[in-house]
Amino acid sequence: MNRQEEKTIDCYSAGERAAMVRGQRLRAWFLRPALDRLIARGWRADHLTLASTLVGLAFCPMYLYGYRAAAFAALALHVILDGLDGPLARRAGTAGRRGSLTDSMADQVVIAATTLTLMIDHQIGVAAGACYVFFYTVVVLFAMARNALGIPYRWLVRPRFFVYAWAAVSVWWWPGTLEYVLWLSNALLAGQMLSGFVRLRRRL
Repeated sequence: MNRQEEKTIDCYSAGERAAMVRGQRLRAWFLRPALDRLIARGWRADHLTLASTLVGLAFCPMYLYGYRAAAFAALALHVILDGLDGPLARRAGTAGRRGSLTDSMADQVVIAATTLTLMIDHQIGVAAGACYVFFYTVVVLFAMARNALGIPYRWLVRPRFFVYAWAAVSVWWWPGTLEYVLWLSNALLAGQMLSGFVRLRRRL
């Protein structure tokens, strides 16, 4: 990876970005007819990002009003749409820093909203949920800052997909376990936050 590629404003580690690009290219090839139809109808990557965010946020009222199956279906659709905005941008030739920043911030909004919803329902405690949102957000911001300075993380663990999946497990099959999963995630995120701070401080 050359230096210009390293200085990108996204929240991926060096190795993770290479895998992400390969995955996006594979999805773009596999979904080329569908992506071309979206482009022909005027859809842009930002439109998919917005749709993904709104569907992800729809989890909250549906879950709190008792439509839990529909809520988790919406969350699954959010994840699917979240994986399509990058391939659409590359297919349309509009991939860039602004889209990456928008996508990352949209993901954080859904993470915060879904976590708050699960806190309201007492699936997780206030401390676990608050730490999760805080650590996750700071790690993403540190990752962006490090990438902008050309000193990307070597590795990152962002457990949102696992937490989403385990939330369903906790709701229907193994009640009370999401709290433990969240504290484990918090420990990993706190370690990454600390290492990110130290590396940034040394660079400044």
